[in-house]
Amino acid sequence: MRCSSERAAALLAAAQLFLPGTNPALGADIQEIGKRAEVCITCHGADGNSTNPVIPSLAGQPKQFITTQLIMFREGNRKDPQMSPQSVNLSNADVDDFGTYFSAQKLVSAGRIAAPDKAAAGRRLAEQLRCVQCHGPALMGQQHIPRLAGQQGEYLRMQLYGFKASTRFDMDGNMTSAAQPLSFADIEILVDYLAGLE
Repeated sequence: MRCSSERAAALLAAAQLFLPGTNPALGADIQEIGKRAEVCITCHGADGNSTNPVIPSLAGQPKQFITTQLIMFREGNRKDPQMSPQSVNLSNADVDDFGTYFSAQKLVSAGRIAAPDKAAAGRRLAEQLRCVQCHGPALMGQQHIPRLAGQQGEYLRMQLYGFKASTRFDMDGNMTSAAQPLSFADIEILVDYLAGLE
């Protein structure tokens, strides 16, 4: 069930509290945070670089995106059999630290590169659908909007199918609106293109 626009705005405002420089007491050593993040690394891979095609990489995601999603899971707005129980007891400091840690990690390319003609078709589709307006010109994400470039292909496919079917939580409805008109062939073109970006 989609939350109201007021609830979405409140959640987004709460996530903005975790922007860089807003927690002067953070001072926690990044290695110490990395040790606490080992529970995340179990599924999301070393330094947040997933090797499981259905689990997203966290490395290089915008900090605000990570903190927003953790809050969504913690508050029950977004549900997942693994993430919901992992997030329920996270403190605000944990959310901030994990956002800091994973956003600072370098995404390691999976080495998947789309054929030039498919890459060109994917780029045209991403521009036509205005993916580049929200996710950034290089699709690296910004603020509370995720990085798509280099993400696990199967994970991207599952999310696009979920948005298309209106079964994936969508804070403001933008992704559902964008995905519903996509054909399955369009989704495959986008997934191939996005997963091959660095």
